[in-house]
Amino acid sequence: MVTNPDLFVGNGQDLSLELQPLENPEGELHLRFYLASGKEFALPATGIAEVTQQAPDQIAPIPNASPLLLGTINLRGKIVWVADLGQFLGDSGSLNTDRPNIPVIAIENQEQVLGLAIERIGDMDWLDGENLEIASEIPDSMAPFIVGQWKWQEDHKEVLNLLDSNKLLRSARWGA
Repeated sequence: MVTNPDLFVGNGQDLSLELQPLENPEGELHLRFYLASGKEFALPATGIAEVTQQAPDQIAPIPNASPLLLGTINLRGKIVWVADLGQFLGDSGSLNTDRPNIPVIAIENQEQVLGLAIERIGDMDWLDGENLEIASEIPDSMAPFIVGQWKWQEDHKEVLNLLDSNKLLRSARWGA
């Protein structure tokens, strides 16, 4: 028990602990992020091994590799390929690699890890799968990897696309 009076602030009557009930989040935890074009995407947190910022000179280019791959990084002692996710998905924007750090999301499934270079990290949010809608008006190059969309506004212009990390990891496009 703490008995040192110097540890207490004030006369002790100002201290009140207001316990507020914890709300149970609905849905599953997802990481939201943006590609260079400004399109917003999400990945389930369960498939993410790590989120990091990499200096461009820390991404080692590999000769004769797919143009979708920026190179490799050392992620906690493991060599991990880093891909330009926007280019892989056929996004209209171009990833800015001329900056101090590039956000990289390392996705993992059964010991297979892939780093996805993106434009900007967003928030972590609890998203309810019951509100997920069938993806509409998406390019054919993205369609195989998008599970569905959440629509944020009634005009349906702002959408959050949910990606399937396992389909990204196992895509035949990496060999192209």
